[in-house]
Amino acid sequence: MRPWQLRKGWRGWRGAHPVAARRVSHGVTLLALLLVAAALLLPNKEAQFQVAAFTRLPVEGLLLGGVLLVLPRRPRVAVAVLGGLVLGVLTVLNLTDIEFNQYLGRSFNVVLDWELLDDAQSYLADTLGGTTALLAAAGVVLLVLAVLTVMALAVVRLGDLLARDKARSTRGLLFASVVWMTCMALDIQISGVPVASQHTVAMVKYHDQALRTTIRDERDFARTAEADQFGGTPAGELVPDLRGKDMIFTFIESYGRSAIEDPIPAPGVTKTLDTSTEALAEAGFHARTGWLTSATYGGGSWLGHSTFMSGLWVDNQNRYRTVTSSDHLTLTEAFKRTGAWDTVGVMPGVQKGWPESKWYGLDKVYNAFQMGYEGPKFSWSTMPDQYALEAFQRLEHGKKRDKPLTSFVILTSSHQPWAPVPEMVDWDKLGDGSVYKDIEAAGNRPADVLTSSARSSEEYGKSVEYSVTALTQWLERYGKDDTVLVVLGDHQPNARVSGDHASRDVPCSIIAKDPKVLDKIADWGWTEGLRPDHDAPVWKMSDFRDRFLTAYGSTPHPSKG
Repeated sequence: MRPWQLRKGWRGWRGAHPVAARRVSHGVTLLALLLVAAALLLPNKEAQFQVAAFTRLPVEGLLLGGVLLVLPRRPRVAVAVLGGLVLGVLTVLNLTDIEFNQYLGRSFNVVLDWELLDDAQSYLADTLGGTTALLAAAGVVLLVLAVLTVMALAVVRLGDLLARDKARSTRGLLFASVVWMTCMALDIQISGVPVASQHTVAMVKYHDQALRTTIRDERDFARTAEADQFGGTPAGELVPDLRGKDMIFTFIESYGRSAIEDPIPAPGVTKTLDTSTEALAEAGFHARTGWLTSATYGGGSWLGHSTFMSGLWVDNQNRYRTVTSSDHLTLTEAFKRTGAWDTVGVMPGVQKGWPESKWYGLDKVYNAFQMGYEGPKFSWSTMPDQYALEAFQRLEHGKKRDKPLTSFVILTSSHQPWAPVPEMVDWDKLGDGSVYKDIEAAGNRPADVLTSSARSSEEYGKSVEYSVTALTQWLERYGKDDTVLVVLGDHQPNARVSGDHASRDVPCSIIAKDPKVLDKIADWGWTEGLRPDHDAPVWKMSDFRDRFLTAYGSTPHPSKG
């Protein structure tokens, strides 16, 4: 049906049913008013959603109403459409901020974060299936178009309402303006929320400042990455106190302070840490553990990895691209530079090209398709951690070699959505991973866990227990007198598990048989065992590299760009 036919049909129905038509018209106008008000007042954080947030008087609405009131019809419609589109864009940004704050603990960056949307779709495909991910992507596109269209139509309708009786509209706007100024002057609040609102202006300023900061930070960080305290250190003066050691740097996905201190996951995780500490001690291994504050939260694991390994604070994608394109020394590259170690990466989460391996100084990298795994995926995780560790043993760690090995291992079983969680299998029966088919089929479905914060917390705790158990059992089984394991979390789990005000802290342990290794960090004040005390030292994750290199005898020779 064409537009003119719709208009003709509406006029005919309105003429036949005038009372009902008036009610529909009033309802549509009220809906338009509510939509515009909601767009002007919509918070960008889930924690800010409260009734008081939507009882404010937005000054932006008064200003827009005043402009629409004085304009002739055609300019008024044009300005109304433009204003509606702007409100629509701000609404989409606020909704996006809500999700980013929920999952990454920060707002959406309009410059840096577009590529993360592709990662989000890949995550949905791995978690809920390709069809669901495709439908979700289509739904998001349609929702954005609908928000823009509806908001433009709503502002046009309100503009027409104001123009219908300009005298009355003028008196109403003047009265509302006086109320706004009075509330602003007297700082009148409802439930701690100011009635006089400048929320939309504040959001525009916020995004503008974020844009300026991003551009400035990109330039400044490039200079920072060029300077390196150990960039010019000769090979013979790097980590001399670890020569001959079999070094392993391992990240456990989403292993944060919440796993150890949150009431839901903590009992199981702390019991696992204490049991594992005792089992390792029986095998001759001892540990020291402290806290590191991660550069990321809820996701973006690669930011945590690069921060820890480089000694630079890599908290956004621009910084990541900058540092991985530089010559800034990573821990694994430091061991490689000595010529005394071979280096290898075990990356079960990598499913495409990974050029960063050169920056990390890795001679060889095993991705998700190079470990011989024939079992099922566990949601996003391509394989259980136990299998990845056994493959590492079979492919690299267990082989005879002329040099000791420095390894960079990323474990993925504790990645959200924490369903299904793998179970430990007899190490001798792992085979090609087919043994996991029944375990995966019997596990929880992601959709059942994602809808409940309590369930997410419970399953998150179980996944961390599994990852810690797999790693420590592997160390008991295959660790040697010269093995040194550095293990830490990359970031906290998302706010659904860790809460809206969680720290960014993650535990970090150094485990070794040789007592001289732990003696070197005796002055760090770290806790004995795998479970750090609540008040154990907390460092920025970017501080670890230099402290570690210094503790094990490296001599600083700064390089400056």
